[in-house]
Amino acid sequence: MAKLSLGSTLSISPSRHTRPPVTSRHVTATTTTTTKITMPIHHPSLEVIGGARDRFLQALHTNLCLPYNPFPLIAWNRHVETIFAAFFRSVPQVRLRRECLRVKDGGSVALDWVSGDHRRLPPDSPVLILLPGLTGGSQDSYVRHMLTKAKSKGWRVVVFNSRGCGDSPVTNPQFYSASFLGDTCEVVEHVGARYPEANLYAVGWSLGANILVRYLGQESHTCPLSGAVSLCNPFNLVIADEDFHKGFNNVYDRALSRALCKIFQKHALLFEDMEGEFNIPLAANAKSVRDFDEGLTRVSFGFKSVDEYYSNSSSSDSIKHVQRPLLCIQAANDPIAPSRAIPREDIKENPNCMLIVTPKGGHLGWVAGAEAPLGAPWTDSVVMNFLEHLERGASKTAGFSCDSEAVQHSSEGLYHMDV
Repeated sequence: MAKLSLGSTLSISPSRHTRPPVTSRHVTATTTTTTKITMPIHHPSLEVIGGARDRFLQALHTNLCLPYNPFPLIAWNRHVETIFAAFFRSVPQVRLRRECLRVKDGGSVALDWVSGDHRRLPPDSPVLILLPGLTGGSQDSYVRHMLTKAKSKGWRVVVFNSRGCGDSPVTNPQFYSASFLGDTCEVVEHVGARYPEANLYAVGWSLGANILVRYLGQESHTCPLSGAVSLCNPFNLVIADEDFHKGFNNVYDRALSRALCKIFQKHALLFEDMEGEFNIPLAANAKSVRDFDEGLTRVSFGFKSVDEYYSNSSSSDSIKHVQRPLLCIQAANDPIAPSRAIPREDIKENPNCMLIVTPKGGHLGWVAGAEAPLGAPWTDSVVMNFLEHLERGASKTAGFSCDSEAVQHSSEGLYHMDV
């Protein structure tokens, strides 16, 4: 892993000028000064690159000037850290209010807001949309920690539970996928229409990060978000799929396929008598994520093969088109989002992007920092410092690229409940 350190001192000395004669119409005074500009640095244990590195490094100085110190024992192995974070990290208790949003194709997603914030917070409070990973939702510990951190800073937070995830209802024979951005577009537009005075931001993890970066690239200059953060992004799904079938990674593959099958089986009647290339028995009994995608996902979204689906759904190709501030945080030893898949050159060339790579962290782990081992991951304070820096300098981004009728359409299918 490349380790970069920026720490130069630049001295500037204005040239001396001969003082002109003093007259009643022209007086010139000169002084000689030396100004030292110390460039912000980061600790060499971290890889920090990107076209926006110098733009954002100072705002993250308190996080990045210190060494990344993983928690002893737990972080010695990437799989131990990944599993520990998934099963033993604390889950903050937060009362949520659920809003079910009916989208244009008849499907539904669930938006979980912090209960009472619509009365407690002013209408121009910044809004943070959270996009969990594959099969994840508002119940997951990493989502809850980010939610509580943002809430404590006075932000309005909403968790975007994709179709079938987080007990979100499935109301038509269609799940979500890495290739489909329609739901994300409608959710962002709906949230923006509800709080038109507020700036919108988003944080995504794993597959949610891949979808978020693809959305940023698709919307480009017209994106209504004022900034975003991508965490544990697989970036290149072809490479990620290759690594998914190696060694201990098969454990994650089987666990995720079981989670997908569980969601599918709850709604199996919606998929009865599906015609064409669908292989419903394969999807219902998938032993791997690839089996599920072969039986259902790639056919639903019009791809000829799983490899074509993965290739066309990778966010690595979207980085060059991102026109909003984007912070990407990865772990060099992530077993599910390989470091070799990170589009480093495109990130370096994009003046809106910055990448931080930690030496350890596993997948959705980052058991390090003041709250380790059971508290919030190391990344949460970095994310909030980045977002608060953007909010301090942001003005409301105008315009939405999605259909302006979407909010009126979707509001017809809303209902609320506490969860």
